[in-house]
Amino acid sequence: MKTNLYLAFKDSNFWADLSFVDFPEGYIESMAGSIKGALVAMQELEGGALANPDENRMVGHYWLRDPELAPSDEIRNAIKDTLEKTKNLASRVHEGALKSPAGSFTDLLIIGIGGSALGPQFVGRALGQPKTNKLALHFFDNTDPDGIDLTLAEIGERLGTTLAIVISKSGGTPETRNGMLEAENAFAQNGLDFSKQAIAITGEGSKLHQHAISKGWLDFLPMWDWVGGRTSQTAAVGLLPAALQGIDVDAFLKGAKDMDKLTRMNDFRSNPAAMLAIAWHYLTDGKGSRDMVILPYKDRLDLFAKYLQQLVMESLGKEKDLEGNTVHQGIAVYGNKGSTDQHAYVQQLREGVPNFFATFIEVLKHRETASPPVDDNGMTSGEFLHGFFLGTRDALHEKGRKSITLTIQEITPASIGGLIALFERAVGLYASLIGINAYHQPGVEAGKQAAASVLEVRKAVREHLLAQKGEAMTARQASQEIGFSDKVGWVFKILENLAVNKPESFERISEENPLDDQFIAH
Repeated sequence: MKTNLYLAFKDSNFWADLSFVDFPEGYIESMAGSIKGALVAMQELEGGALANPDENRMVGHYWLRDPELAPSDEIRNAIKDTLEKTKNLASRVHEGALKSPAGSFTDLLIIGIGGSALGPQFVGRALGQPKTNKLALHFFDNTDPDGIDLTLAEIGERLGTTLAIVISKSGGTPETRNGMLEAENAFAQNGLDFSKQAIAITGEGSKLHQHAISKGWLDFLPMWDWVGGRTSQTAAVGLLPAALQGIDVDAFLKGAKDMDKLTRMNDFRSNPAAMLAIAWHYLTDGKGSRDMVILPYKDRLDLFAKYLQQLVMESLGKEKDLEGNTVHQGIAVYGNKGSTDQHAYVQQLREGVPNFFATFIEVLKHRETASPPVDDNGMTSGEFLHGFFLGTRDALHEKGRKSITLTIQEITPASIGGLIALFERAVGLYASLIGINAYHQPGVEAGKQAAASVLEVRKAVREHLLAQKGEAMTARQASQEIGFSDKVGWVFKILENLAVNKPESFERISEENPLDDQFIAH
């Protein structure tokens, strides 16, 4: 272990070991100018500089845990007032002052997608205590009807005492809108008034805000255009679900704030986020040539890789750099947990394609109580887990596989807040190193537009067949007749889907070649 690559922050109960990165001689020094420039850019960002000139907006998730840094009294007061309202809402629910017509709330249904669901899911899993949770947590995080039905089945007879939070900045995100409509329908079918059990977290004046007001929902909390979904866990998006679950949000915010202080240090060699960014630059050749495998050795952190997928990949996956050059940047992220992975894909990590680097997350404290021995030498299950971590790290390194180890003392609101803040800062610094904008997502918008186009074709196909009832036609014929001859593939899949999901109205007549199948409306 190289002591100059082992960063210890004892007051924060956090340590970062980069000695297994195997930096070449002089590499870190060669990055000094670039990382100092990235730190200056980050300082300007926190000062209120426009991070998204094309959208004319700032990026201020760092202000959420330290409002005094906000560039205006308006923003500063909005953050403080929203936090106070968040905690007050949670207290009123816990005390029974705010309840459903059927009684005190027992369950919490989060309706959102992306950062609006991934953050609360990760934090809820990491910090929740099944025996002491104030509310049981459930999610509509997709527009999958079967998934929605599964969640409703989990809630069961407690739907009448379920508080719903609908989260969408614009209020127009299709998946969230669909989830809200599905929830409204499910509540109505059970003789319940959704409006008396719903809270909106959205942009002021958005479609969702207007809907919530018109329907008389319980309350509303704001989302601001200067907070992106993937960095919204320290906003109401993440704090209200956590507070309702019974998690100490003040400690969570303090952990993030303390990590922000560590990662602002100008001495980049002592700055964990700066060193992470430099390590990523070396390990991926500054162009995403290797994947990031997240291996947390703690069951409570099994959603961390999923959370980081969005934070890292949506932030860094860009076609163009800041100068408009085509660069196709990004770092792919995947992972599960240790030691589960030792019986899954560690075999390939050690002996297969060397197209990755590992990030181990170590938690020193095994459990709250004493552990019984599980072998003749008196070793406990936690000691076995620690042995698997050290053994796997060495086994990978023996084969030239590089890794980073991040260590926290125990799972607490502060330590989870710190981990989130660490990766948020590292992503921003790395983006500066490679010259891209980490804070916009044109690819996501393109996907939404493509989905809207598919729905337009679906509407035309359905209406055309219904207008030609009794007339069988192939996908090619239908696509030509509705004016979408270049979308035969879409039309075929749409007709196939209709025949399965609406068999009372649409029939599929199979031919020898499936692409020649005919479809008919009844």
